[in-house]
Amino acid sequence: METTHYGAPRDTATRKAAVWHNWAGNVTARPVRDAMPASVDELRAVVRQAAEDGLAVKAVGSGHSFTAAAATDGVLIRPDLLTGIRAIDRQAGTVTVEAGTRLKTVNATLAREGLSLTNMGDIMEQTVSGATSTGTHGTGRTSGAIAAQIRGLELVTADGSLLRCSDTENPDVFAAARIGLGALGVVSALTFAVEPLFLLAAREEPMTFDEVTAAFDELHATNDHFEFYWFPHTDNCTTLRNNRTAGPHAPLGRIREWFDDEFLSNGVFQALSSLGRTVPAAVPTIARVASRGLSARTYTDIPYKVFTSPRRVRMIEMEYAVPRAAVLDTLRELKSMVERSDLRVGFPVEVRTTPADDITLSTASGRDSAYIAVHVYRGAPYQQYFARAERIFVAHEGRPHWGKLHTRDAGQLADVYPRFGEFTALRDRLDPDRRFSNPYLRRVLGD
Repeated sequence: METTHYGAPRDTATRKAAVWHNWAGNVTARPVRDAMPASVDELRAVVRQAAEDGLAVKAVGSGHSFTAAAATDGVLIRPDLLTGIRAIDRQAGTVTVEAGTRLKTVNATLAREGLSLTNMGDIMEQTVSGATSTGTHGTGRTSGAIAAQIRGLELVTADGSLLRCSDTENPDVFAAARIGLGALGVVSALTFAVEPLFLLAAREEPMTFDEVTAAFDELHATNDHFEFYWFPHTDNCTTLRNNRTAGPHAPLGRIREWFDDEFLSNGVFQALSSLGRTVPAAVPTIARVASRGLSARTYTDIPYKVFTSPRRVRMIEMEYAVPRAAVLDTLRELKSMVERSDLRVGFPVEVRTTPADDITLSTASGRDSAYIAVHVYRGAPYQQYFARAERIFVAHEGRPHWGKLHTRDAGQLADVYPRFGEFTALRDRLDPDRRFSNPYLRRVLGD
């Protein structure tokens, strides 16, 4: 077995507790103290000490969730020092990483080693544990969420014990902890499946709403990865098709990449979003301008440079997974609702898909799924829009993304997750005193 090891000894850092904010700024935590363990043993000691002091304990990632899943007024574990690539096992086709490692570090390291994850979401700023614990996903016909690529994990439980989990070792915990919401313990390391580095041919082009919905089933069936954005107040969509190819490697030129992904998608869109927040009546006009701003383009590059892009315009988001067969009806109802209302929606609606998986509380657990994400610019009113959208999603058996805003509670979620009771029973066994609980988890999992 060929195994490559990375990393060097690190010093433990301690610091006075500071107020913590998530990326969007809509969640704040004021812990009694925080900790930055630099090893698994130090992490276990932090959890044991919190138990002795009668304090709740939560680990945060990069803060890219919009819910308060990681907030606590007890002990806040920061990921800054629990980082690095532990090992790459080429024979097994795996990479093992510390829980606080950013996805961008994993992607860049794997690429240098001629390897890649199979699928990923559209940003890579998250920590691996934060991204997987909340169910972060991309889009794919046959490849699922990042958590579906996990082959093993380490979990520090409420008494400070370390559980190693996989299909063959503590398989019941493995089934749940891949998307564990931070409710079962603190993840200390994750092992992901990897494969030889490949190329993706990217094709991005505008289509009308009627065109893309009429062809959706075909577009889904004939592309490895398909997604699209609909711009409310218009009939305009942008479609993205990514397919494996033998090459040649033909990345975007630096000027075109900067112009499209930085200047237009971030700089200009930031300015337009600010204008729309200040002058809501201008939003439909802004939407028409924004939806026509990006022209068609094609390029071929390694996976993370195709799947991910910089997202600097801060927003608030809700996303629901519905059965894939229900996505078009759901989306048409959403469009009709916006058109009939006096809402002013300045952000596009994103539509993606994933196949069914076997993770207990995955939004794709046991069913092929499609995702509809609605957003508003940070600081703009969102409650009415999200409430109306959520009623539509719920009517189609929607499951909310665990890291994005929603109003569902344990009783309601138990109806759409067949294995919900399996998860809560495991929680009762691993954390009977609710060391890892907080108000968000009490709402969505019960107490």
